[in-house]
Amino acid sequence: MSAPTRPLLKSLPAPHSGPAVGEPTGAARKGVRTAVGPDSQQGDGRYAVAWLRISAPGRAVPTATSKCLCGRNRSAVGHTKVLALIEDHSAHRDVCPLRTNQEGRQAA
Repeated sequence: MSAPTRPLLKSLPAPHSGPAVGEPTGAARKGVRTAVGPDSQQGDGRYAVAWLRISAPGRAVPTATSKCLCGRNRSAVGHTKVLALIEDHSAHRDVCPLRTNQEGRQAA
């Protein structure tokens, strides 16, 4: 018996010199210069601090969630509790440390 012969190693193919598959050809490949202007979505300095989410699908039991960046996170289930949470969320706007003017409080 003779030893098994080793398979011949394959060489790597030569690199392709044409455009890659899916690459645009001609002028589109060079690209078009665009002017990037200032951000058109600049706001007026206001941002959301508190969120009230109410869900009452059809005749199902309503639910509500009140969240604030100050760390307040409350939720309610049922008609009367959701109504109470809505009132509590509105009242929180007056006492939230993120919404009140701290300098005015110290001066008073």
